[in-house]
Amino acid sequence: MTDILMPALSPTMEEGVLAKWHVKVGDVVKAGDVIAEIETDKATMEVEAVDEGEVTDILVAEGSEGVKVNTPIARLKDEGGAAAPAPRAEAPKAEPGEAEPPKAAAAPKASPAPTKADGERVFASPLARRIAAQNGVDLKSIKGTGPHGRIVKRDVEGAARGSAAPASTGAAPASAGEARKVQSLAQMGIPDGSYDLVPLDGMRKAIARRMTDSFRDVPHFPLEIDCEIDGLLAARARVNALLEKDGIKVSVNDFVIKASAMALKAVPEANASYSPEGLAMHHNADVAMAVAIEGGLITPIIRKAETKSLREIAAESKDLAKRARDRKLKPEEFQGGTFSVSNLGMFGIKSFASIINEPQGAIMSVGAGEQRPVVKNGQLAIATVMSVTLTCDHRVVDGATGAKFLQVFKAMIEDPVTMLA
Repeated sequence: MTDILMPALSPTMEEGVLAKWHVKVGDVVKAGDVIAEIETDKATMEVEAVDEGEVTDILVAEGSEGVKVNTPIARLKDEGGAAAPAPRAEAPKAEPGEAEPPKAAAAPKASPAPTKADGERVFASPLARRIAAQNGVDLKSIKGTGPHGRIVKRDVEGAARGSAAPASTGAAPASAGEARKVQSLAQMGIPDGSYDLVPLDGMRKAIARRMTDSFRDVPHFPLEIDCEIDGLLAARARVNALLEKDGIKVSVNDFVIKASAMALKAVPEANASYSPEGLAMHHNADVAMAVAIEGGLITPIIRKAETKSLREIAAESKDLAKRARDRKLKPEEFQGGTFSVSNLGMFGIKSFASIINEPQGAIMSVGAGEQRPVVKNGQLAIATVMSVTLTCDHRVVDGATGAKFLQVFKAMIEDPVTMLA
């Protein structure tokens, strides 16, 4: 007999959601067969079998949340072997006053994807399907707002709120656990009945934990500089005209990633990470770009960005951003990195300072390019100016090092031809 364990899909993963089974009891699997989908705090990933055999038990039902890493989730009988009674993962016990938690089904049946009246398949994320099932929401009646019309969490939650009967603000909480939540919020000055409580999912919990740890434990400081980007915008127009036939469009952020990577190679002291054993001086500039996705943020990485052309960076960043929003990234595509870029310019934000993405030594925040009055040769003029803020880990990047990095970055951004030298 062989236990299939809840896999650790990232170094920091402690638990996950068993979103979907692709096998059932009695199926025979081979090494490499996709057997399940696991939701982590960052992505939904397929899990492949590493052994061969017949599935004798499903120990954790699909849709189960908080499944700890290395917990047995299923059991295989080796070919020709005898099946022994399989232990089941013990469900968490209810606290006094709470209802008993539902027990995992031994062999959940895979339900077919819902279809509309015209037979068209309904596309929805695993999380959206689970929320719909919990709230009795018909997915066929919802218009998706995700990529390519996919139904996502916010669509189902909006439909659930719209179909729910208004709750009386004086109604008693359903359980002791709900009562504690109400009491906790009341102590914060938030009265019962004045809010809708949205539970924290794995991604939001992970973001809260990592950002709290980083802001509290990393001694950090910001450095801000203004860059004139009229030359960059003109160069971008020429580059995009050349690449139009290939369907590639270079963004300002692609220039920023390229310039950041080149500046990190020119100032290698800024391309480092702190550890108790010493400073890790990175050989390559692996630039992580912040991408907003449903429910949080993820930072896919352009590896060896200093070696790549603007064409390559543009194509790769577009692909990574799309798969990030679809939660289809592989762990190695968003874990690690030596430096991060966060750009809120498209939202009209003039300047801001980001929290360091540990263990990286710095993160650069990019604001909107806007026309501002500037003084040139003693004369008032108008230029398109973009403010960038470098947040530095003072254990790694000193003020002079950060300033030197920004000087090199500014020179490249203001004269993009220097990136080609």
